[in-house]
Amino acid sequence: MSYLGSHLSSARGYLAMGRTALAMGADTFAFFLRNPRGGAARAVAPEDILALRALLEEHRFGPLVAHAPYTLNPCGKDPRVLAFARSALAEDLARMELMPGQLYNLHPGSHVGQGPDAGVRGVAATLDAVLHEPMRTTVLLETMSGKGSEVGGTFEELRAVIDRTALGDRLGVCLDTCHVWDAGYDIAGDLDGVLEAFDRALGLSRLRAVHLNDSQYPRGSHKDRHALLGRGCIGPDALLAVACHPRLRHLPFILETPTDDAGHAAEIQWLRERMPV
Repeated sequence: MSYLGSHLSSARGYLAMGRTALAMGADTFAFFLRNPRGGAARAVAPEDILALRALLEEHRFGPLVAHAPYTLNPCGKDPRVLAFARSALAEDLARMELMPGQLYNLHPGSHVGQGPDAGVRGVAATLDAVLHEPMRTTVLLETMSGKGSEVGGTFEELRAVIDRTALGDRLGVCLDTCHVWDAGYDIAGDLDGVLEAFDRALGLSRLRAVHLNDSQYPRGSHKDRHALLGRGCIGPDALLAVACHPRLRHLPFILETPTDDAGHAAEIQWLRERMPV
């Protein structure tokens, strides 16, 4: 079975996020440990985390998918940008250890004119600075749309980052349907072919989560503009095929579509009504 959820705000409290997810019909969710635009992280009450962990176990939730701030650039050129990225990542990963066995999703960042190879080296260097053993959180590199100077617009670039990272066994991948479509991968016309390409480059065992989003733009646009499920250029049949694919069905699926909790609840219901038991 797939696990379905959406982004929730940790400002509500951790147990409150779990209860909100349940009310939405979800059995996973994503969240930020700090403001998604950066800044300091809120203090965490240990009893709140313990209560969430009990709720997750009681209701058989799938893995949660925390998300790094959008402004975090692991391969930034500016020393201050790089210092923030490493500090925020180290703090976030320390907090994730309070919820062992979960996932932490990271945009690989932008090389900002340094070149793709330098970007790959920069991401790997930042990961080397923050990953440690023992560590019970898996860090996911997200597939990107390839706009501007983004790193991770191809499966091969993500593989290059993993190969250069000392603790590469602590890394996985989150596949974003809008991003890979915008990057040029035809998940609507040749989903099996895209998954085979992923397997050749990275190995499907690295795929640990999916961001399920439609796209406002045609394939290969490199735009990264999410759309509601079935309301964009990927279309409802293709997105449902992703969610139902036998090689993906065990994964957590996170909705990042442009709507609110009620809208995400409706999308979760739409998916559940059409997915095999």
